[in-house]
Amino acid sequence: MQNVTVDEIEFTPEGIDTRLGFLEDKMIFEVDLSHVHFHNTADVNAFYDRCEERVDATGEPLWFFMINYQGCRIDPHAWIAFSRRGKTLNKAHSMGSVRYDASPETRAQIERAAGTDAFDPNLFATRDAAIARIAELPSQRREKIIHEPNYTRADFEPRIEFLLQDRIMLVDFSDFTFHHARDVDDFYDYIEELIKKTDRKWYFLVNYNNCRIEPAAWVEYARRGKRLNIAASLGSVRYAAGSETEAEIRLRAESQDFRPNIRNTREEALARIAEMKVEG
Repeated sequence: MQNVTVDEIEFTPEGIDTRLGFLEDKMIFEVDLSHVHFHNTADVNAFYDRCEERVDATGEPLWFFMINYQGCRIDPHAWIAFSRRGKTLNKAHSMGSVRYDASPETRAQIERAAGTDAFDPNLFATRDAAIARIAELPSQRREKIIHEPNYTRADFEPRIEFLLQDRIMLVDFSDFTFHHARDVDDFYDYIEELIKKTDRKWYFLVNYNNCRIEPAAWVEYARRGKRLNIAASLGSVRYAAGSETEAEIRLRAESQDFRPNIRNTREEALARIAEMKVEG
């Protein structure tokens, strides 16, 4: 990784890669935010999307995170997105996070977030001190956490329906909770199996009424959803999304080049699909 001055980073995969590295012998995922200026949610989403991709590419889901905050600037209207995406990434892939060289302003913001989200900010003055702290943290890799399934196929079956004439696949996530990646994979494996049998693409109509996607499930949920949409969707419309779920969908839509297409009711969602069919 290289140190650059404020605003020199380009929020492209290539530009962001200059700020990411892995110390495999120490199990550390190193993130260099020194002198990076996050102007808006687009910057935040592009950066965290790339972090997720790089961690996924290692084939190892668990790392210690070490973040250099020296001179990092996060504009006020980007802070909520920065905090949300960071929390999601940590829940999915972190065995512990250590930060160093935080500016007074950023340090104060992190400490306020730590107070509200109940986590240890682990702030240190130097990189060496941060590495030393990580060396004291217990590794969870040997444990190879295996989540027990919360659901069976019988739980999924009534939640998927195909409207053949309209070429719509109904997905009912209402009153459903994705607790972790295992829940996501089990449900999406089932959906993909059904779609393969139809041998065609569909418009996806997704009911998010009272759906909960816990932080530990979000990274895998986004990955599987994106893969399914690329492979089998003619267009996706969502409705009745709760505030937390809707906010996360809108954040990821901004950087992953898809329209969130979120509507309040099923009728409005169906009307949007009708528009999409006309649009071609």
